[in-house]
Amino acid sequence: MFNLDSNSIVMKFKLILTLLLCISIINVNAQKKKSKAEPVEGYKFTTVVSLPATSVKNQSRSGTCWCFATTSFIESELIRMGKGEYDLSEMFIVRQNYIDRLNDNYLRRGKGNVSQGSLSHDWIRVFANKGIVPDEVYSGLHSDFEVHNHSEMAAIIKAVSEVPVKRKNQSEEYHKIVNAILDTYMGEVPETFTYKERTFTPESFAEELGINPDDYVEITSFNHFSFYTPGKIEVPDNWAHADFYNVPVGELTEIMDYALNNGYTVNWDGDVSEKGFSHTNGVAINPDVTKTEDFSETDRARFEDMSPKERLEEAYKFEQPFPEIEVTQDIRQQGYESFVTTDDHLMHITGIVKDQNGTKYYITKNSWGIARNKFGGYLNMSESYVKAKMIFIMVHKDAIPEAIKSKLGL
Repeated sequence: MFNLDSNSIVMKFKLILTLLLCISIINVNAQKKKSKAEPVEGYKFTTVVSLPATSVKNQSRSGTCWCFATTSFIESELIRMGKGEYDLSEMFIVRQNYIDRLNDNYLRRGKGNVSQGSLSHDWIRVFANKGIVPDEVYSGLHSDFEVHNHSEMAAIIKAVSEVPVKRKNQSEEYHKIVNAILDTYMGEVPETFTYKERTFTPESFAEELGINPDDYVEITSFNHFSFYTPGKIEVPDNWAHADFYNVPVGELTEIMDYALNNGYTVNWDGDVSEKGFSHTNGVAINPDVTKTEDFSETDRARFEDMSPKERLEEAYKFEQPFPEIEVTQDIRQQGYESFVTTDDHLMHITGIVKDQNGTKYYITKNSWGIARNKFGGYLNMSESYVKAKMIFIMVHKDAIPEAIKSKLGL
């Protein structure tokens, strides 16, 4: 038995109450801290439309996304046309494109672009003029490389390109040297080949596929040249100085949606250098951290004490959807003219999904292999990101709504 007077009992009771209150406060603060550090819920996507595509490839250490994306796009076109599934050779196109751009560089007196990057129309040009072969016929993986690595080859090609310019003559020996370089790194292109027990040339195989190069158009959205007229995009990879049709940005995404909802995929070129682009996390977002009223009640309580910078940091953890910026024509133009929106990467858009808040995203097939994210090499780009960071798209003419098609004179 313990003998305690009334004062001792009161003091101990007060001490216990104080300890319980402190523990309660600690728990509440811990919960608040936890709620700010952990997502309420992750991205939850519902498929709206998903179109067939061939397997994800890996451009590896080569600047040839333009070719991988356009090849994938054409392979989906063949599926849509009922031709079946093909694995076409990206490197057949890349090789001939080097030769074409070396000739262009010479005629421009060394002021052309002989680097690795190009655009979708370069694929179409080579296909129209030289044909195509299956990847099993020409993989472009020569020498000791198991994956594409063009760093040394590109450096040698650039060095060689300067010689005829200085000599003011593309000699027969120069052309032999260029082909020898390409043969050494990529292998020789066969003049004829057997595929599924039939003999083809690259030209006859292209004809067999039934792809009409004139059916494909590139469309952009900038206001430094007139809408509904062709004009040039001033990016380095447009070394061929090709024209692009120009429409308001709302119509550009209208074309994309119409195409995808009618069975046509979309070839997409744009900027992937932003923090909002995360191949690893499988999303590309363009968050508007000022729109706290668009948050749910739970999220609003979570973010209300944060500064816009802190909210942006939370958004770039890619743990849950955020409200997205409403992209205007002026926002696009400002990004382009300040060189914030750049021509970085081409990818293949194959469908549409929506997140749990109803925000639209485009299913995007990348060419970085399947090991760099847990989504099989795909990601979902938000409509806002696509609008803000898109340089151009390529689509089949029939994938354009009739009203827009008429304005373009197609």
